Amino acid sequence: MIGFPVAHSLSPIMHNAAFKALDMRDWHYDAMSIPPDILRLGLREPRDHGYIGINVTVPHKEAIMEYVRPDEKARAIGAVNTVDFRSNIGTNTDADGFINDLRAHDVPIAGERVLVLGAGGAARAAVYGLHRAGAEVAIVNRTRSRAEGLVERLRVSAAIDGPRVMPLDRAAAQGMSLIVNCTSAGLHPHVNQSPWIDDLPFPTGITVYDMVYRPATTVLMRQCLAHGGRAIGGLGMLARQGAIAFELWTGVAPPIDLMQGVLQEALANAPKE
Repeated sequence: MIGFPVAHSLSPIMHNAAFKALDMRDWHYDAMSIPPDILRLGLREPRDHGYIGINVTVPHKEAIMEYVRPDEKARAIGAVNTVDFRSNIGTNTDADGFINDLRAHDVPIAGERVLVLGAGGAARAAVYGLHRAGAEVAIVNRTRSRAEGLVERLRVSAAIDGPRVMPLDRAAAQGMSLIVNCTSAGLHPHVNQSPWIDDLPFPTGITVYDMVYRPATTVLMRQCLAHGGRAIGGLGMLARQGAIAFELWTGVAPPIDLMQGVLQEALANAPKE
């Protein structure tokens, strides 16, 4: 994995656990901190030293598209998070990892009304995946113009029409079956934050999927549970998007349950700050 910084990343833990479980002794997953100003060199070095491929995390997901061959998903979402050096193709596994985790939790998607909170890269992947899976998507963001930009970008890059931009109010929450948090609100160390407006009643009996996985239960998830809903954290998405990359590089399907288990253990044993 390359990013800046990457010391916090749990990806090496889950990938190396999968290699060990499958007795793939010749395989190893590393994390390399690459500053943005040397991205091109930072991409070339692992490729020239025998690495099969890389994962890409912030802040490089968009900039790296200049140096690889983005596939249809990467072009549609506007970001690359996985590269196979053998073909120099860059793809994005976030959308499929997200949708796969929803399906693993038996969350209905096709024909459902979904409210997406946020308008950054994670939201683009979520809206792309939800739309392709047949959901009716509405987007809310503190800056409406940014949400409108997301919709226009997906219209141009992926021929996606349909997602609406709405303010976060009673009308936005009405009739939704799923709320997806794609913002950083609630992410460690800002664990007391929620993307939900304080004076807006929380819908009853809805499902919340929070892409934040640290902490395991966010304020938004607690709000959902307090109103009779179902709350799912983002750890499964992390494992499942990683599993897609793992199989792309190795041709072997990894043990997802094990990957998710070691992630849970790592978070449980992380120092409390």
